[in-house]
Amino acid sequence: MTHPPASFQRARSAEAKQARETAILEAARRLGRERGIREVSLTDIAAEVGMHKSALLRYFETREQIFLELTAEGWREWSAELRAQLRACKTADPAGVAEAFASTLAARPVFCDLLAQAPLNLERNVSLEAVRAFKLVTLREVDLIGAEVHRLLGLDQHQMLDLISTATGMAGALWQMASPGPRLRDLYTSDPRLGHAIVEVEPRLRRILTAFLVGTSTGHHVT
Repeated sequence: MTHPPASFQRARSAEAKQARETAILEAARRLGRERGIREVSLTDIAAEVGMHKSALLRYFETREQIFLELTAEGWREWSAELRAQLRACKTADPAGVAEAFASTLAARPVFCDLLAQAPLNLERNVSLEAVRAFKLVTLREVDLIGAEVHRLLGLDQHQMLDLISTATGMAGALWQMASPGPRLRDLYTSDPRLGHAIVEVEPRLRRILTAFLVGTSTGHHVT
């Protein structure tokens, strides 16, 4: 739902600039939740916060930078919740670790959408410094998650990276499959032969990650 335009004037202090950036990010998140990230344009975001597009560009260089910022924020929030759940696990249980990954990702549909969009286009229309900042955020969170996974299952660096990249990559892909849009959903539900095209993110992701972790824990170290 589009909110009434606010009367925006150019921010003249660091605090005002931060408030404007926060408002822009919240508007983009709201629209992404309602429409899907691919359907949200820079003009849509500007209208949502009552700004002209040219004014919005004083705060973010492109729509992709806005959504890349939201992806970085999503990594921090997901990592904190996942690590809290992993810290609550007292035993080395692949199924329990897989459940923690699957449930925390499935609970964040906008983040799953962003995970799919980031390598496809969000990283491709921003400055190199914006990409660097984003990658540094993700690397820090991956290290923090990896420490908890290593404590529980003893995974090495390569196995930990494989786990996290599988979890986040599959979460993004499965969310896209689970959200085909009304026209395709009607098609899939109208023909029993196409019912498999609609997936439930959490159970499918949980099964995939459980199989990965059980195979990793019983197999040999592979480089």
